[in-house]
Order: sequence, then structure tokens, then C-alpha cells
Amino acid sequence: MSWGRFFIYLIKKGDIKMGIQNWKNQILLLFGIGVSNLGDWIYLISLNLIVLEMTKSPLAVSALYILKPLATLCTNAWAGSVIDRLNKRNLMITLDLMRATLIVILPFFSSIWSLYLVVFWINMASSMFRPTSMSYMTKLTPPEQRKRFNSLRSLIESGGFLIGPAVAGLLFLIGTPIFAIYMNALALFLSGIITFLLPNLDPSTASKQKYISFELLKNDWKIVKKFSFRHSYIMIIYFLFSCMMVMATAVDSLEAAFAKNVLSLSDSEYSFLVSIAGAGVVIGAIVNTIFSHKLSTLFLIGAGAFNVSVGYVIYAFSNSFLVAALGFFILSFSLSFANTGFHTFYQNNIPVEIMGRVGSIFGFIEAVLIILTTIIFGITAQLISIKATVIAGTFIMLLVTIVLCILSIKPSNRKYYSAEIDIF
Repeated sequence: MSWGRFFIYLIKKGDIKMGIQNWKNQILLLFGIGVSNLGDWIYLISLNLIVLEMTKSPLAVSALYILKPLATLCTNAWAGSVIDRLNKRNLMITLDLMRATLIVILPFFSSIWSLYLVVFWINMASSMFRPTSMSYMTKLTPPEQRKRFNSLRSLIESGGFLIGPAVAGLLFLIGTPIFAIYMNALALFLSGIITFLLPNLDPSTASKQKYISFELLKNDWKIVKKFSFRHSYIMIIYFLFSCMMVMATAVDSLEAAFAKNVLSLSDSEYSFLVSIAGAGVVIGAIVNTIFSHKLSTLFLIGAGAFNVSVGYVIYAFSNSFLVAALGFFILSFSLSFANTGFHTFYQNNIPVEIMGRVGSIFGFIEAVLIILTTIIFGITAQLISIKATVIAGTFIMLLVTIVLCILSIKPSNRKYYSAEIDIF
């Protein structure tokens, strides 16, 4: 063997080792995401039961769902500036441990307002965690592996959607909702330990840390604004996808009322309908994981988003359990494809150096839209009718996704969806 061939052999061998190590880190990160996601479902169900037991009021439980977008409003205006200047891995560990600690002390509060305050802090930490983890995932995952990684991430998150409530129910049989809450704190603590085992991808960020002042925030908002105008196509796709999710959230807020008052479903039928949606999410995520490397990012985001809205339209016009179930299955099946396409598009087109700021500021706008749209839908459903409101909402969603598809398939925009070769 010549020296030239020997060096090429060593380089290839090093690349293979680096590739294996890279996927080991990604699998470790996916495991941490799975543990955290499972804990989130246990926490959500347990918290609902604790608040209902404390207050005997369904309205008090509903208030929990307002706290999440409110926490996003209070966090995302400044969180991106912190995220982009701090060590991502260390920040993720800190936020996991912070949430675990707050959840541990949660059952000790006898006042509902004190409990709401702690839940608000937990939601603030969660709002900050999402853009932080997105930045870290983007740094950890090479461009050619992002599509497969995102499909696996969707599969794990959908598994949590199906398994989480079942685990929560099992914990309730063993103990109480408070016991389940402690299990969630343990899951977050375990997630923090797993994150600690991941590589530090920001070794030099300590020297870049700055005092977060209003002037610095203003400069950061200008950077995001400048980037948004310079790369308007990327941000239009981002905004359209966010609008689809805003409309989905608003329609979902009327889901129980639609099922009970419009379709006249019993509690068991409604529960089965939700189970069908869960099955659709899991089956869609499995199919997506198998075929994602063969499907373009353009197809995933365009066709996935369009089929989600089609499923919602079928559901909106349903007059029986079977038709509603068909709509639920289509929308939930398509959701994994849409999310994989969007996350891959986002990671490939937003510079990781400003990803925290872009994600946080646009997340702030999305939270405002969610609050306003949900309130408008609630008032309209009360004054006009639930069915008319749901139909109007799904048609707006369909229009948004049609525009999204048209902008995606234009030949001049293909460069934003350039296909990479998946290595996995």
C-alpha cells in the first residue's frame, strides 16, 4: 500500500469513527428528548387533576392553558439574546434542573394563585428551553442528517403523546397525582444528566457574554428585522407555517365542545376519537421515519401542511363519528411530515448564530396570535355557532397552506430545499 492510499485509508477511517460518534450523540439527545417529553405529559395531566381537586372549578383548569402563551410573551422578547450568547448545553442543563426543582416544590403550595405563579415560572423556563434546544440540535446534527434526525424526533414526541397519558394513568393507580408530579421532576433531572453527557459545542462563548440591557435587546431586534427583510422568502415560509399552527391551536380549543355539542358524541366516543388521533400521529411518525430520506424537504413541508389542513376541513364538515375520525386521522398522520419538513427547512436556512433570537422573537409573535385567535374563536363560537367558527377557522388554515404550497413549489425557490444525502 502506498503512503497516499494509507493516508486516505486513515482519513476515511476517521470519518467513519466521527460519523458513529455523531450518531451516538444524536441518539443520546433523542433519548433525553423522549424522557423529557414523557414527563411533560405526566406533568400536564397531573397538574390538571391537582388544580381541579383544589378548586373544583373547570375554569381554574382552563386558566392553566392561558399561562403557557403568557409565559412565552414574557420570555421570548429577551430570551433569544441570552440564548445566542450563552453555552447552549449548559443552559439546557440549567433549565432542566430549574424546572425539576420548581415542580418538586409545586405540591407544597395550598393557594391556587401561588401555584399559578410557580406554573408560570415553569412555563417561562420551557419557553426558553425550546429555542435553546433547537440551536443545540442544529449544531450537533450535520445538514445531511437533519431530515432523518427530525423524523426520529417526531416519532419520539408522538410516542410521548400516546404513551404519556397511559404512564400517567399507571402512576395514578400506584399513587396520587402528586406522586406523578414527582416522577416528572425525576424525568427532567434525568434529562439534565443526559444533556451533561453530550458534547460542549460552545467552548468559547464565555468571553462573548454581555450584560443584557435594553440597548442590546434593541440591537438584537434590529438584527432579526434586517435578516427577515434580507431573507424575506425564508421568513414568509416560517410565518405561514406558524399561522397554520396558530389556527390549529384555536380550532383545537373548541374540539371538546364541537364533539359534544355538534356531533353529540358520548364521553367514551370522544375519548376514542382522541385515541384515533393519537394512533394517526404514531403511524404517521413511523412512516415518516422510514421514508423521510426518500422525500424532499419541499414535499414534506408543502404536502404535509396541506394534508393537515385537509384533515381539519373534513373534521369541520363532519356530521358523524366516522367522518370526524377520518379527518382526525388524516391531520394527525400528516403532522409528523409537516413538522419534519419545517424543522429541516428552519435548521438549514437560519444561521445558528442568530437562531435563538429569530426563534424567540417569532415565537413571541406566534404567542400573541394564539391568544388573540383563541379569544376571537371563543367569542364567535358563543355568539354565532361552534360549527361555523370551526369551519371558518379550517378554511383560513387551508388557504394559508395552499399559499405555502405554491411558494414552496416555485422553481426559483428550490435552492432553499436543496436535498442532502442522508447517512443513517
